[in-house]
Amino acid sequence: MKSSMGVTAVGIIVSLAVVMPPASQPCRGSAGERPVWPLWPGNPPDEPSKVGPERYVTGKGAEADIKRLTDVGVPTLTLYPPPEGKRTGTAVIVAPGGGYNILAIEHEGTQVCEWLNTLGITAALLKYRVPRRPGQTPDNRAMIQDAQRAVSLLRSRAAEWAIDPQRIGMIGFSAGGHLTAWVCLTNQRYYQPGDEHDRASPRPDFALLIYPAWLVDKEGRLKPEFTPDKTSPPMFFVHSSDDPISSESSVALYLALKKHGVTAELHVYAHGGHGYGMRKVPYPCASWPQRAADWLQAQGYLTTSSAKR
Repeated sequence: MKSSMGVTAVGIIVSLAVVMPPASQPCRGSAGERPVWPLWPGNPPDEPSKVGPERYVTGKGAEADIKRLTDVGVPTLTLYPPPEGKRTGTAVIVAPGGGYNILAIEHEGTQVCEWLNTLGITAALLKYRVPRRPGQTPDNRAMIQDAQRAVSLLRSRAAEWAIDPQRIGMIGFSAGGHLTAWVCLTNQRYYQPGDEHDRASPRPDFALLIYPAWLVDKEGRLKPEFTPDKTSPPMFFVHSSDDPISSESSVALYLALKKHGVTAELHVYAHGGHGYGMRKVPYPCASWPQRAADWLQAQGYLTTSSAKR
C-alpha cells in the first residue's frame, strides 16, 4: 500500500472553521454529540501565527477515499465513551498518522475509537496541530505539546468520565506512533504548566505503536529521544517487513524495552506495507486489532478497574 504519511496530488474538499470554548468547558461535537475538549484555554503555546481554517485534502487512486485533515490550528480531544455496561475504566488517546503534515483522521482515528469502544475502553481522538510549524525545535514540538496536554487533561478529568487515572494509554499510527513513543519516553514537559490540569502527569501508562515512524537513525540505532529505562510504560508494536518506513523502528525499541525488563510485545508481518490502520487489507496484518485486544486483555486493561468498583 502507499503510505498515509504525506499528501500527494491533493485537492481541497471542504474548509472547516472551528471556534472552541476554554478547556474547562467542553462543547459538543456533531459526530454523535460526542464531547469535544479544546486542549488549551487560549492560544496553543509557541504558535508562530494563526493556522487554519481546517480543510480536508484528497489523494489519487486507491487512497482517494482516505480522509486527510490539515491546517489544524485548534487542537482538541473528542471523547468516545463506551456503552455504560461495558466500561472498564481504561482510556486510550488515539493519535492518527500523516507525516506531521495531515491527520489520517478516519482509518487511523475515528474508526480506531469505535473499535476501542467495543472493548469497553473510553477512546479520546487527538486532533493535534498539523502541519509542522516552521522554526520549532524539535520540529514536532507543537505535536508533543498537544499530546502531553491531552494526557494531562484526560487524567485530571478522569473522575467525571469513570476513568482510572492510572490506566490511560495511547495508540499512535506512523507519525502518531513517533509522537506516542516520544511522550512515553521523555522526562521533559515541552510547555510551561499553566493551570490545574497540568498538575497531572503527561505520560501515558501504556502504549500501542502501529507502524511507528522515524525511531531509528540510518544505521538502525534508536535516536537519543527514544531511550527507555525500567520506568518506561509497557508497549505493543505492529509493523510489516515490507513497510517503506522501516520496521527497524519497532524492533529496536522493543529490544531496548526488553533489555530494561519492560513488558513489550512485537508483531512483525511479512506483508502489509504502511498506513493500513483499520482498513481491511488482504494480509495477516489486518488482524492486528485482535492481537492488540489480546495484549490489552493479558495486561488487565480490559477487566473492570478497581478504581471504578
